[in-house]
Amino acid sequence: MANQLDKIFASFGKNNVFRDKSLLQTNHKPEEIPHREDQIQQVASILAPVLRGEKTSNLFLYGKTGTGKTLSIQYVRDELLKRADKKGKFKLRIEYLNCKLKKVADTEYRILAELIKKLGGAVPATGLPTEAVYNKFIEIIDSERQLIVLILDEIDQTVKRISSDFLYNLTRLNSELSKTQICVVGISNDLTFLDELDPRVRSSLSEEEIVFPPYNALQLQDILNKRSIVAFREGVVEQGVIAKCAAYAAREHGDARRALDLLRIAGELAERGESKKILLKHIDEANDKIEKDKILDVIKTEPKQFQLVLYSIIQLAEKYKNEQPVFTGDVYTFYQELCVKNKVEVLTQRRVGDIIQEFDMLGIINVRVISKGRGGRMREIKLAISKNILDKAKEIVLESIDYK
Repeated sequence: MANQLDKIFASFGKNNVFRDKSLLQTNHKPEEIPHREDQIQQVASILAPVLRGEKTSNLFLYGKTGTGKTLSIQYVRDELLKRADKKGKFKLRIEYLNCKLKKVADTEYRILAELIKKLGGAVPATGLPTEAVYNKFIEIIDSERQLIVLILDEIDQTVKRISSDFLYNLTRLNSELSKTQICVVGISNDLTFLDELDPRVRSSLSEEEIVFPPYNALQLQDILNKRSIVAFREGVVEQGVIAKCAAYAAREHGDARRALDLLRIAGELAERGESKKILLKHIDEANDKIEKDKILDVIKTEPKQFQLVLYSIIQLAEKYKNEQPVFTGDVYTFYQELCVKNKVEVLTQRRVGDIIQEFDMLGIINVRVISKGRGGRMREIKLAISKNILDKAKEIVLESIDYK
């Protein structure tokens, strides 16, 4: 065994493929963001007044995953902070929070606690009334003259998990502050996010909106070419690999993040196979691996209510063994029983129907609408998770919901 490990480690020690893999990681911040110049200029124009200490309109950035929303706002943030007057009459603070992080943004209390932490304060993880945490938040931010820009990434996840009241309370805080003003930059993958908010909440936001379109295949090729020149050793990328990578990602809503992941994983697979080149077959293998990991990652990061609905679908599908269809009504009945058993709030049937629709969009299930004539319509559900990852999916769900 030791000899086999020596061989593996020796082959990796030569590092035949990569020169600097970090350029293909999702957390890499490039100095330039190609094909997003227009959006960056729009964001900068809207936020520029903060350099004079003026509160701007709340801003919402929309676009599918991997369309450059977060990179662009972080680029503008860094440029604003470079230019902020450090000795002026006010302080400019720009704080970023990802609302999809578990145990950070799944309750109003935890979001506020995390924001307080970023601003230099502290509250216990649990135990205080939410109103007391709000008061602590106000106390910290209103202790000196400052302008605060809160960047809330994947803000639609917060509304799904909590409610739109958090946004409403946040935007109304300015009326309670004497020295400080807050403006919100929301980032969402859901283009209809604001349309679904309570009208009272929407009117309080007085927002500006910028949509980030998907990258096309040529733009993705350009992005990949620029990164690959530095990321890989010369001559290791076979002709056609970049184009195929871009084509796969363009098919997936123009997702640059997916394109970079594909290229990086293809390089890793080439290394493991002791190949001196990244071949077209490595892109296909990388795509299969990402599909599997993507589904498991979605299942792992969804809120508990989503996982309870998914577990209900999995249990019914296994019970019927594809001999009879699973309908939304069956799922809701099973889900209700699960919630009661695990002492969890039961969502309405309409909300569970929305969750089922989201699973369909994510490719975890396939939903087919069946007309019953005067009896209305029914939705038939089939699991789309392959057998080789179903056991792992069940394990993730059971662990997360603490099933009893």
